[in-house]
Amino acid sequence: MEVIKGKKAHVLAVPFPAQGHVKPLMKLSRQIAKRGIKVTFVNIESIHEKIVASAKMAGEEEEEDNIILTSIPDGRNPEDDPNDTFKLLESLRITMPGLLTGLIERINSSNDQEKISCVIADISIGWVLETAREVGAEPVVFSPPSAAALAVIFQIPKLLEEGNLDSYGTVKNGEVISLSENIPAWRKNELSWSFPSNLKTQKIFFECSQRIEKTTNQYTWLLSNTCYELEPSACNLIPNLLPIGPLLENQNPNSSFNSCNFHPQDTSCLSWLNSKPAGSVIYVSFGSLAVFSQQQLDELAFGLELSGRAFLWVVRPDLANGNGSRAVFPEGYLDRVGEVGKIVEWALQEKVLSHSSIACFLSHCGWNSTTEGLSRGVPFLCWPYFSDQHHNQNYICDKWEIGLRIDPDENGIRTRHEIKEKIDGVFFDSKLKKNALKLKEMCEKSVGEGGSSYKNFEKFIDHLRK
Repeated sequence: MEVIKGKKAHVLAVPFPAQGHVKPLMKLSRQIAKRGIKVTFVNIESIHEKIVASAKMAGEEEEEDNIILTSIPDGRNPEDDPNDTFKLLESLRITMPGLLTGLIERINSSNDQEKISCVIADISIGWVLETAREVGAEPVVFSPPSAAALAVIFQIPKLLEEGNLDSYGTVKNGEVISLSENIPAWRKNELSWSFPSNLKTQKIFFECSQRIEKTTNQYTWLLSNTCYELEPSACNLIPNLLPIGPLLENQNPNSSFNSCNFHPQDTSCLSWLNSKPAGSVIYVSFGSLAVFSQQQLDELAFGLELSGRAFLWVVRPDLANGNGSRAVFPEGYLDRVGEVGKIVEWALQEKVLSHSSIACFLSHCGWNSTTEGLSRGVPFLCWPYFSDQHHNQNYICDKWEIGLRIDPDENGIRTRHEIKEKIDGVFFDSKLKKNALKLKEMCEKSVGEGGSSYKNFEKFIDHLRK
């Protein structure tokens, strides 16, 4: 008698098209795939092409067990500005539902035993949840930022009703918004949608946040890249939240799976780090979006030089504006810093942060970088750029006490002397490192077998298999 095998779970993962959103969802997808569940990971074509090209240049494998990378068009016209995020978002809202429906139908018709049973969508593209329902798949939300960043978004209706925010999302009464004494308050211009230099842009960000809040009744699972022990008060404010983080890369140091980076990684920095003493190197990286003026880039360069300490600095070609395609360093700078400074266009960040020579992380405080640093027990020097990064800085410096702020002057410039002073401060303050190691241990316990994030993830996997 022929044995008919039962149907298998098959997850479709759909990230928001930005580096800080694609990577954590890929980390989650890998964890799901490791449990024997197939994942189809869908990027828009322009992002997919970047990832494939970067993987090829790095000699990474494009295929891995139970994960399929695929893409859909982004719906924009050829004449549209490729850097206009708002135009892209509007285009995706119009075209993505139909394109995803077509993709899912093709997948389902190709294998009756592996139909899409679950769609995990980034919280920023909540309209995908309705598409999931229409094709008979379970809608699940994935939230890449901190639980606190999400908690304040869910409080928007109440904050508007009580008159704390105006229609642009600007704080009206007083200078802070506080949700709990255990969550750092948001000062004016520190909310994730704040964009004080351009209120029109802020209005768009605020309206996007309001749409996120309206998705709360459209799902039963909200997976979050945090752990309960890190943000208990914030986690308690969010309905249906399932903290499953911090999500980290494959711990196998020899792994060559596609890292989903938009930029080719420079592996030479690892051998360079091997030549440095333990706890001696400043790691400097501002993520994939931050942009500096040439004046600010110069001040940072001089500040690192003045510190007299070894540094590994990630400088994307587009880090400084107004200089065409590449950042320009002060005259003679590269010759002067010599072997003391290593400059690369992109780094294997988690491997760098795990290296014994790293003393501190000078960071923009994006949530991915924040969790990667604290999971390695590395103190921070904080230099937020925009969005939730300002509140992450408050967590780092005020709540967890594992870092120092690098403050701007009255002209908004972080000077070379301020940079040097804070570098000295993080090297001399042993309490920062001590606290960082405690957080590392906390995160390890949470994601380790029997920990809260581990149990939450296993609960979700068990649900997928039913």
